[in-house]
Amino acid sequence: MVIFALFWGWESAVLAGMLSDRISEFPEWRGKPALGAARGDLIYPQWMAGEWRVTSILVEARAPLAPELVTPGFEGNLGSINQPVRFDVRFGEGKSQPPSWSPFPISQPPPIYPEIVADRAYNGLNIARAVLGDDAVLSVRVDPEDPNRQVTKFPGDRDLVSVVTSRDTETPQPGEFIATEIAQQIFEGESTLYLNEVETTTDYHLEKGGISADQITAIYLSPQDPNYFQAAGHPVALYRYQLKLEPLN
Repeated sequence: MVIFALFWGWESAVLAGMLSDRISEFPEWRGKPALGAARGDLIYPQWMAGEWRVTSILVEARAPLAPELVTPGFEGNLGSINQPVRFDVRFGEGKSQPPSWSPFPISQPPPIYPEIVADRAYNGLNIARAVLGDDAVLSVRVDPEDPNRQVTKFPGDRDLVSVVTSRDTETPQPGEFIATEIAQQIFEGESTLYLNEVETTTDYHLEKGGISADQITAIYLSPQDPNYFQAAGHPVALYRYQLKLEPLN
């Protein structure tokens, strides 16, 4: 549920305001935003470091292309509206990748910068079990060579592979942080099935005693879906959550 972004240098100045505008335009989303390619890990502000107890509440669900196109599970998700889901997450020091425009000569390795990143495996497992149940998820593993590739293992030798393909972040003001990621989801069992693309945009606000966040998840059909051209790039499902992060330490 909670997914985040990395951004570098002058690009953030060029796109400043784009993510804020996108949130204000909800639910009139006509397609995916133009984001930068996902390189390295998503970098959080320093005030997000630590361990947190998250309360997530689905407050709104829409199927913009209904009744012609409705994703499987959408009707079932309507029963989760206003039902709080709780799980723990943590963020700590990681090593980000240098920007592609780094001024360092090719012969001179650029420095590696310590940054605040999510513990993606820990967070992903806690979120999945909170939503699906403890016995429904065996493990979550993040590729040690690529933080953008995450594998969730289910009973019966089934895997859900999530690959973040693009992301951007924005800091409209001190104590506010907006992140957007788009990930492709692939289900691997007896056969490979391309499920969809998921955009997650989260607007975090530092508050006294914790963090609040407004999170929007948009579901897009993958090119392998037989209804892909009918959707014409529009989201087929939109979910809006209210998050509250309270410190555990």
